[in-house]
Amino acid sequence: MPKNPTKISALLITFNERHNIDAVLENLGFADEIIVVDSFSTDGTIERIKTRPKVTLIQRPFLNYTDQKSYALAQATHDWVLFLDADERLTPQLKKEVLEVVASDAGPVAYFFLRTFMFKNKVLRFSGWQSDKNYRLFRKSKVQFVQHRIVHETLQVNGTSATLKNRLLHYSYTDYEEYKGKMLKYGKMKAQEEHAKGKKARFFHFIFRPMYKFINHFVIRLGFLDGKRGAIISYLNALGVLARYREMKRLQTTKKPE
Repeated sequence: MPKNPTKISALLITFNERHNIDAVLENLGFADEIIVVDSFSTDGTIERIKTRPKVTLIQRPFLNYTDQKSYALAQATHDWVLFLDADERLTPQLKKEVLEVVASDAGPVAYFFLRTFMFKNKVLRFSGWQSDKNYRLFRKSKVQFVQHRIVHETLQVNGTSATLKNRLLHYSYTDYEEYKGKMLKYGKMKAQEEHAKGKKARFFHFIFRPMYKFINHFVIRLGFLDGKRGAIISYLNALGVLARYREMKRLQTTKKPE
């Protein structure tokens, strides 16, 4: 057990996050330590981190999200860990709530954060993101990342979980091309995960799975109430699904070297 169980280690993994890094490090300034594991950024992210002497920087090649986050978690000095993405920000109310639950040691060993999706600088109220939540605060000694997930990583928690009341701001969409690239990347990584399980892409997957994704976000999850922004997000999420099955098909037809 750590000497001071109320101290917090803040963790980040980064690659080319110059547009986010200053803001997120400022946002995490209340933590007792900040550790950034960077996969050799080339856009000036490293130079920005090095201007902050209280931040520990580690550079390490990126294999997948679970591998990189598991490594970062192992570097934390304190048992309570706050693990953010570079495009996430805590509000003052959420910071206060984090400090309160850590100090109270109420019982849960892991906490979900509900997230508010920011489309540029405006709140996206629907489009499937209204119930979005992820583990962001947890005890290092009570969790581990599920190893077979290489994208949209998942925690295995040994103990009880709870959800904090205040929402995390998620600045995921800054412009069309960046978000498109992100969805394509996630889709291809998901394909690798599915391919490793022996799953195969069939012809109907290319039509019905992306179509369902769009309808789910834009119609069922009320994306049409977000207007043009909802249509863009729903389309790009569907494009990510299409990318997954295209990559799965490519992996199926690529001959292994003898």
